[in-house]
Amino acid sequence: MPDLQLGDVGSASGKAASVRACRAALIDGLPISLASRDEILAEMDRAIGAGEIGHYIAITNTESMYHGLRDKTHGRYISAADFSVCDGVGVSVAACAWGHRIHRLPGPTLQLECSRHGVERGWRHFLYGGKPGVADAMSARLCAKFPGMNICGCYCPPFRPLTAEEDDAIIDLINATEPDIVWVGLGLLKQERWVTAHLGRVKAPWMIGVGAAFDFHSGAVPWAPAPLRKLGLEWIFQLALQPRQRIKRYLRSAIYVAQTLSRGVVTAQFLRPPRIGASPSITWRRQEGPKPNFQNTRS
Repeated sequence: MPDLQLGDVGSASGKAASVRACRAALIDGLPISLASRDEILAEMDRAIGAGEIGHYIAITNTESMYHGLRDKTHGRYISAADFSVCDGVGVSVAACAWGHRIHRLPGPTLQLECSRHGVERGWRHFLYGGKPGVADAMSARLCAKFPGMNICGCYCPPFRPLTAEEDDAIIDLINATEPDIVWVGLGLLKQERWVTAHLGRVKAPWMIGVGAAFDFHSGAVPWAPAPLRKLGLEWIFQLALQPRQRIKRYLRSAIYVAQTLSRGVVTAQFLRPPRIGASPSITWRRQEGPKPNFQNTRS
C-alpha cells in the first residue's frame, strides 16, 4: 500500500494514538483520496483486525465539495476523513483543472465492494438510517446478493431531533451488536454531522455515510443502469427520475464545478506540480479505556 503512510503522535488522556494518513489530491484546498479500491479495503481490514475505533470514510461528491468550501465544519469533516473518496464525475472533471486524474468510487459501489470483501472475513455491518423499512429491505437484498454476509443490526431513527436519552439508547443498541462498519443513510450533511458527533461513542472501526445507497440497494429507488454509471452519467438518470428532489442539489454541483474549474484554469493549477496532501485520522483501540475528546484530537 504505497499511498498509505503511518506516523506517531503524542498521547491524549493517557492513551496512545496513531495517525494513518492517506495521500490525497488537494482540489481547491479539499482532499480527494488517491488510494485505490484495493488499498482502501486493505486498510479497512487492517483497522478491523487491530480492533481500532474512530475511522470514517467521506463519500465526497460535487455537492459535498460545494458545502465543504462554504461550511467550515463540513470542510473539516472531509479533510479529517481516513479516505475522502470521489463520488461523482464532476469532482473528477474539476480535478483535471488542478492537475489531477482521480478515479471514482461512489458510495453505493463502495458498499457493495465492502459487502463482497467482508463475507469471508466475517465483517459485521450495521445499517443506520433510511425511511421506515428501507434498512431491513436493503439487508435482505444484500444478504441475498452476498450469501454469508453478516448484517448484525438495522435501525431507522425517527425523522425528528432525538433526545439525549434516545441517542444514548441508540448508541447502546449499535454497540451491543459489535459492528465493524456502521453504514449511515441520513442524507448529505445530516449523516456527516451524525458521524462526527458519534466518533468515539460508536465502538466500531468504521463509519461511512452513504445516503442514497440505502434507497438503491433496498430497491426503494431505481439505481442508474450500469452503462450510465460507468460513464459517470448516473446523475442524468436520477434527475429524470426525481427532478424535484435533484434539481437544487445538481444546481449546487454545477456551481461547484464551474467555480472550481475556472479557479484552476485562471490560476493555471494544471500547469503546476500537483498538490498532494494527507488526510490524518486519529485512531483508538477498543480496549483503551475512556473515549477521547474527538473535538480536540480531530481538529
